[in-house]
Amino acid sequence: MTLPSRKTLLGNVLSLAAIAWIYGGDLSDAVRARSAEVSALVELPSPVRPAVVLSLTALAVGVVILGGIARGKAEDFKGYRLLPILLVGALFADLVLAESRIPIDSTDMASMSLQRFQKLAQELSTQTTVAEDPRVLQPLLEEMGRPPYLVRGEPMTAYTLQVRKDCEGPVRDAPGVLPGTVLYCVAPERKAAWVTMVGLSAETRFGPPEMLAARGEVRFLLVQPAIPDEAPPEPGDAFRDATPSQLDGATDGGTSSLQP
Repeated sequence: MTLPSRKTLLGNVLSLAAIAWIYGGDLSDAVRARSAEVSALVELPSPVRPAVVLSLTALAVGVVILGGIARGKAEDFKGYRLLPILLVGALFADLVLAESRIPIDSTDMASMSLQRFQKLAQELSTQTTVAEDPRVLQPLLEEMGRPPYLVRGEPMTAYTLQVRKDCEGPVRDAPGVLPGTVLYCVAPERKAAWVTMVGLSAETRFGPPEMLAARGEVRFLLVQPAIPDEAPPEPGDAFRDATPSQLDGATDGGTSSLQP
């Protein structure tokens, strides 16, 4: 029985593995996003495209095995080219479609929105205190757009706000709080406020709501009383790492919530 060269067989095996990894993962994400409590996705992905690619892949595998290898077809059998061609064609289509997609992931988008809220809240500070009234802070949410998460497959429409008082540090755990909630935690005597958010950590794509975090560290921003002529912090240094000493003693004396 005549078989194709090892190079041809290896090319088919690698193409099959790449298609299964890329488009099998896409199909899994599309299915999982429809039932996950929270998904780190801006839009609900369609299962149609990966399902079509995988169906064509199954047909190509059948041609290679049944029409080529089982019949002892030699190197010149055109069926051995189907899997590599399918992989290249699918990736090219992805490249074309990627031009219309948002290249920023959910964690980065949520972080940018949090920075926007902190900047606006900082502008409301006086030289002695920070803003505390939820009715004053609520309009700032309109400047943040919508949360970059899906809940049970449905896009979120707006952020919500929860104001906590008498805090000694940023909130690191918020059980029962909905994703897309901005936690504004005010220190005693309104000397500062820590801004955090409920969503997902950078390492999590699907799961229950948790604090916005990266590498195990809660992402938060600090609002302080305004200091005349003080230079604003550099964007790259805006997020401060939550240290255990700051977080372990975090408390709050009360909570106020507002929703659009």
